Amino acid sequence: MERKRIAIIGGGPAGMIAADLLAPHCDVHLYELGKSVGRKFLVAGQGGFNLTNSAEGAELKQVYSPPGFLDEALTAFGPTELCAWLQEMGIGTYVGTSGRVFPTRGIKPIEVLQAIRDRLVERGVHFHLEHAFVGFDEQTRPIVESSTGRTSLEADFILFALGGASWPVTGSTGEWSSHFAAIGLDIVPFRPSNCGINVTWPPHFVAAHAGKALKNIRVTAGDRSVLGEATITEHGLEGNAIYPVVPVVRDALANSHDAFIHIDLKPNNTVEQLLHKLSGSTPSDYPKGLNLDRAQLAMVKAVTPKERYFAPTDLVNDTKHLRVPVTGLRPIEEAISTVGGIRTEDLTSAFALERFPHLFAIGEMVDWDAPTGGFLLQGCFAMGHHAARSIPATPSSPSTTVEN
Repeated sequence: MERKRIAIIGGGPAGMIAADLLAPHCDVHLYELGKSVGRKFLVAGQGGFNLTNSAEGAELKQVYSPPGFLDEALTAFGPTELCAWLQEMGIGTYVGTSGRVFPTRGIKPIEVLQAIRDRLVERGVHFHLEHAFVGFDEQTRPIVESSTGRTSLEADFILFALGGASWPVTGSTGEWSSHFAAIGLDIVPFRPSNCGINVTWPPHFVAAHAGKALKNIRVTAGDRSVLGEATITEHGLEGNAIYPVVPVVRDALANSHDAFIHIDLKPNNTVEQLLHKLSGSTPSDYPKGLNLDRAQLAMVKAVTPKERYFAPTDLVNDTKHLRVPVTGLRPIEEAISTVGGIRTEDLTSAFALERFPHLFAIGEMVDWDAPTGGFLLQGCFAMGHHAARSIPATPSSPSTTVEN
């Protein structure tokens, strides 16, 4: 049986795992804009290298949206399978706080990436570095540009793994969307996700407290509530307690609704317990009674009327349900991830384009969302694995079959 020729455009997590799965059975060519593959993979490791998350089954799937879109892919290749795949390359893992999964202590992100690259080389994947995707020709073949000129790629199947629009320094600019629009796809505009929020702080508050952490807080927006940590910035707030509620804030802003979050500065105490601590106290003793640090106390004062501070019941309610108005989200360039791109409705269950079954779209270039904590990488790996797994049994498209 003749080996199929596969072109993978984009050398991120989704593209690399697809290449690994297909290489033993197909002639795989991987095209990458940069001088090396996996640049965004390394960026993900700068803030703590969450490879995946220990959540499984329904607990895992419920963090992804739209609901059900990634269920089949995650069932076939979830955290257990990803860790086993990494172990095959000598990369051990361990479960850290909040279920995050990291490489074994001492293993650096560059070492994980090198292990994956070495495996792809060993399996015969052909690397074409510094090749940029610049559009489609009249036969809907992808065109790549390098120092030697432009070439239309001929392959049985093409897997696009071009990323979203976050971290443009890695090549994820989202510019590819205009080329897909040109072949008739309705592209969803990119918007930031897993990003900071804008809050109009008083200047004196920013000067005194920007950069300080708010630890062990609970942030709620709409039906989303998360326990974690946030950092005060000159623009607003960011951190692992903020990112999961961004979709609710983003929808409110998009619909011209007032957007706000509620912060519980003392999630381990009830209102009654806090009121008891203030019993018999004077306003000067309130911070000590509630065990509020200077940044927490200043934030309460920054977003509430002055008179509420002097009423114990109001102060406690604000400590437990601090309403913080949000004026916007931080720019895409600062976001950890984006939503937007190719609509999920335009893809088959194997992530092929309905209108062009020989073209696949995987990873962050598709309009799905997930929080940080290992879920983003897990989603990309699962998509790449699922798309690649569907290819050997899929008939070749006559218009793109290579004649050897």
